[in-house]
This record gives sequence, structure tokens and C-alpha cells, in this order.
Amino acid sequence: MSAQQNRCALLRDMLEGRLVISYLIVCAIGFLAGCLGGIVGTGASLILLPVLVPMFDPSRAIPVMAIAGLMANAARVMAWHREVDWKAVLAYAIPGIPAASLGAISLVNLPADISGTLLGLFIMALVPLRRFLKKQNLTIGLAGLAVAGAIVGFLTGLFLSTGPLSIPAFLAFGLTRGAFLSTEAAPSIFVQAAKILTFRETGVLTDDLMINGLIIGSSLMAGTFFAKRYVVSMSEKTFRIMMDAITLASGLWLTGVGLFG
Repeated sequence: MSAQQNRCALLRDMLEGRLVISYLIVCAIGFLAGCLGGIVGTGASLILLPVLVPMFDPSRAIPVMAIAGLMANAARVMAWHREVDWKAVLAYAIPGIPAASLGAISLVNLPADISGTLLGLFIMALVPLRRFLKKQNLTIGLAGLAVAGAIVGFLTGLFLSTGPLSIPAFLAFGLTRGAFLSTEAAPSIFVQAAKILTFRETGVLTDDLMINGLIIGSSLMAGTFFAKRYVVSMSEKTFRIMMDAITLASGLWLTGVGLFG
């Protein structure tokens, strides 16, 4: 073997070694993100996307995150399958899915930086709004959940990533802890499945990206199941404080991306 071939082989081995280390780091972060999502129901994508974008690039990171996100939501449903309120799931999802399509059409004429900024500000406003509604002892039923599904579904299509927007609706419906985590996750599975099928049909989701999504999604699922023990022992007050904290963090991050990204 020539000296040039030796150098090429060494370079290949180094690149493969770095790739393995990159995957280990991403999966470790995915596990932590899965723990967070398994406790408060959101936040995984906000943690993982900044890591996935440099690794793949934005256009390839989004379909990878779609697969990983679907698996994380599926894990929450499986972990708390006995507590899923399927009536609430259907009430929210049936109007939410077509509304998301309408929002996606509207997205074409809205600059991305403006949508991100508005979404961040809106998410932060949810914290005082939720606390105000709690003081007023206002709750919603299935009809209110359907209205929320249509509104949030539209915003999901319009803003691409809505993170904790659905949280206040399911909390106002009276769900908490395991029932909240599983029931809120179930409608997202349908929406994300539709996105994945679209990515696949348009050729954006290639076989290698699908494998990446499955690997990273597995780390999210592991974190979700690991976090279940902490949700069981968590008081409702602590749960709601954590919900407010991640909501504010999500809003600040999205606002910053919209203004300075």
C-alpha cells in the first residue's frame, strides 16, 4: 500500500471515528431531551435541533427531527397508555389536522423571522394566561378542546414548530401528569406522521436520514421511559412550575431566533 493510500485510509478512519463520537453525543443529548419531554411534554426539539442542524444542515435536520419527534410522542403514549383520554385526542385532532394544512398554505406569504418572533412572544404570553385562567377556575370541555385543536393546528402549520402551544388547552381540560403527557402526545403522532409521509413522497426523507431519525428517536424514547418514575412521584405543583419554566424558555429561544437568527 502506497503512502498516499495509507494517508487516505487514516483520514477515513479518523472521519468514521469522529462520526461515531458525534452520534454518541447526539444520542446522549437525545436521552436528556427525552427525559425532559417525558416529564413536561415538550422541549425535546428545542434541545435537539441546535445540535442536529450543524450535523446535517437545516433541510436535512427537519425530517430527522420529525421521525425522532414521532417516536418520542409514541413513547409517551406507550408509557401512559392506560391514562390516554381518547375522546380528548379525537376532539383535538379531527379539526387540528386540516387546520394545520391551512396554516401551512398561509405560511408561504409570511417571512420566517416574523413567524418565529411572533410564536416566541405568543408562547411566553401563555404562562400568565394559564395562571389567570387557573385563578378564574375556568375549564374547557370537548368542544373547547376542539376549538383549541383548530387554532393550534393552524398555528402549527403557520409557524412550523409550536412546541408548548397545546399545553394550556389540555391542562384546562383537567389533565395532569401521565394523563396529560399521553393525551397531549397522541394527536401529535398523526400530524407528524403526515409530515413524514410528505417528506418521503417528495424525496426529502432519504433512507439514510430515516435511519438517522430512528437512531436518534430511540434515544428520545429511552429518556421518556426513564423519566416516567419521576413523573409518578412529582407533585402537581412541581409539575406545573416545570411546565411554566419550559414554556418561558421555549418562548425566549424562539423569539431570539426570530430576532437575531
